[in-house]
Order: sequence, then structure tokens, then C-alpha cells
Amino acid sequence: MRFAGKVCIVTGAGSGIGKAIAKQFASEGAKVAVVDLNEQHGQQTVSEIGGANAFFAQCNVGDPGQVRAAVQAAVDKWQKVDVVVNDAAMMTFQPVVDLPEEDWDKVLAVNLRSVFLFCKYAVPHMPPGGAIVNISSVHAHETTKNVVPYASSKGGIEAFTRGFSEELEDRKIRINCVAPGAVNTPMLWNNPNVKSGVEKVQGAVGQPEDIAAAVCFLAAPEARFITGTTLVVDGGRLDILP
Repeated sequence: MRFAGKVCIVTGAGSGIGKAIAKQFASEGAKVAVVDLNEQHGQQTVSEIGGANAFFAQCNVGDPGQVRAAVQAAVDKWQKVDVVVNDAAMMTFQPVVDLPEEDWDKVLAVNLRSVFLFCKYAVPHMPPGGAIVNISSVHAHETTKNVVPYASSKGGIEAFTRGFSEELEDRKIRINCVAPGAVNTPMLWNNPNVKSGVEKVQGAVGQPEDIAAAVCFLAAPEARFITGTTLVVDGGRLDILP
């Protein structure tokens, strides 16, 4: 039970990878704050975990006030935060020259600003030995057309992680990224580029639980010597992309 007595905040925990991460933490003894915009999905995750060990915090992860409130709810309930996983994300599917400015801002708010906000407001409540895991993407390394805001946000997450790891050193808190490849989630199969064939899903397709396993490893004590880096969890997909 690697996370017995630990308090974990997981964003985007109502579905897909975030849900798998929240359930994996809970199965290993953690108490989990399930953060999501969709109340129905978030409450379903809480129900599957079991109400005593989880609660739902509805949150627009790009809104500072709502992020502060979600973090404070976990602290009020369990007095601390040991682990933060920033998984919430969205995509757009338009060329840059056609993309409305507000859509660019929304993607960056949900995907990147949220990482800053949850780190800013959770870290003061994190004891030494705490860990932050940010969900990046292979799109930070190899990408396709029409998803530039998403790829940019994921590249930004990896740069943020490297820099913030230096600021966290004295607090003895670690921060890392996991960069998934193709994972069997609605985000993958609802992608218009995938549906149209513009983006080919080459190689293995992982399950959300595969990413959850990597996240929990990086958050666990056995990863104590790993910080400021990105673990690519893609079934070898980057190796076969053009």
C-alpha cells in the first residue's frame, strides 16, 4: 500500500486517464480529491472508489478561485496534500491561421495554466516527500498539423516541470511528467484528425491503467531519485513516427 495515509489531488479524474489514476491511488490506500468540471463523471469516479476515501471537487482548472477552492477543500478534509496529478486537458482541431484567439487562450488555460495554478496553491500544503506528476504527451515531441495549441501546451508543461523542480528542491518535493502516446480514451477516438486519417494511430494503443501505473510509480517513494524529467509511456510510438 504505497499511498496509505497519503492525500492525492487528481484533475480530470472524471474519465479516461485521470479516472484510472484516481482509482489506482485509492486502491493503494490513498485518499483522493477527484477534480473535474463534469459533476456526473466526477461523482461516478468517487462512487467507484468509495465515498470514505474520495470526494468530488467541481472545478474549472483554469480559474484561480476555483483551483484555490478545490485545494482548500482537500486540506480542510484531510489537513494536507501529498500528491498532485495534473491531468485535465482539451484539444482544438483547426489551423493556427483559422483559430479564434479565445480558443488558443482556453486550451492554454485548461492544459498549462492549470498546472501552474495547482502547483502554486497546493505546494504550500505539501510536506517533504510530496510529489507532483504532470500529464504531458508525445505531441510535445512529435506532432501533427491542426493541434498546435495542444502541442504547445504540452511542451510548456515539460519546460515548467524542469524549471519548477529546481524551486522545489529545498522543499524536498519532486515534480515529473508522464508523456502518453495513443491511449484508449474518448480524447483519442473523438479526435477529428484520427477519424479522418490525417493522424495515423500507429503502433500499440495503451490503456488508461498503463498510464496510471507510470504516474503512481513517479509519485511513490521508490522514485525518490527522479525529478524534473519526463517519462515517455507510449508503447514505442515515438520510435515509429515520421
